[in-house]
Amino acid sequence: MPLHSQTDRTLSRRAMKAEMLDAETERALACAWRDQRDEAAMHRLVIAYMRLAISMASKYRRYGAPMNDLIQEAGLGLMKAADKFDPDRGVRFSTYAIWWIKASIQDHVMRNWSMVRTGTTSSQKSLFFNMRRVQAQLERQAQARGESLDGHQLRQLIATEVGVPLRDVEMMQGRLAGADYSLNATQSAEDEGREWIEVLEDDSAQAQEIVSADHDRAALRDWLVTAMAGLSARERLIVRERKLRAEPRTLESLGQELSLSKERVRQLEAAAFKKLRGQLEARGGEARALLH
Repeated sequence: MPLHSQTDRTLSRRAMKAEMLDAETERALACAWRDQRDEAAMHRLVIAYMRLAISMASKYRRYGAPMNDLIQEAGLGLMKAADKFDPDRGVRFSTYAIWWIKASIQDHVMRNWSMVRTGTTSSQKSLFFNMRRVQAQLERQAQARGESLDGHQLRQLIATEVGVPLRDVEMMQGRLAGADYSLNATQSAEDEGREWIEVLEDDSAQAQEIVSADHDRAALRDWLVTAMAGLSARERLIVRERKLRAEPRTLESLGQELSLSKERVRQLEAAAFKKLRGQLEARGGEARALLH
């Protein structure tokens, strides 16, 4: 007998034996936790409503998650509800807790449905847990009217019914229709079958592209060095500090170093670039790219 089945039954039996709290006792326990951080009171409150958590967890077994995991997630949701419950609002704890339990279970189911993240927004969550039911309902209604819906019409009706964008319906339909496959799985049952990863296109640069790019960078660097050699020492300093540094210096700081005004530094910079442009343009389009 599977161990997890025994664990499920053990948890269920313990939950069924837990006390039933009346409204007054429930409020007293919630107040003790909120005001005094009485852990014993919180534990008693959580245990009393564990049967509710297990009941809700059982409704999600069809999504393939182990029941024991679902119960644990439901228990976590129950504890979060107990921690945040305000007994002064005048509602029973079960009414408040049910939303936290449901959210915790649904988050777990969606996280473990696929290795690819299924979705996190409220509309995506609503689609994940309701789309198949809504789709079946719409198809039955169309059949009763003697109509036949194509895929696009059906997706539009689902989007309207659930109240979500059409693109979310299209995305979720694709995720629910597919399954995860290992890229290391073979394409056929044969021993020599290729793995799927072998047919993926390599997006990285190929050897020829790398060599060509290195050659072009070296040529551009040589052209720039030659062009810079035609400038005066002061012009080379300005171009290097203004254009070739990761963090360019300001006209003011260069002016202070060279004992010049900011306007004069700007004029020298413009003149230096004019000289560079003349020399680089003479070499063609690739060299002119250095000026941009």
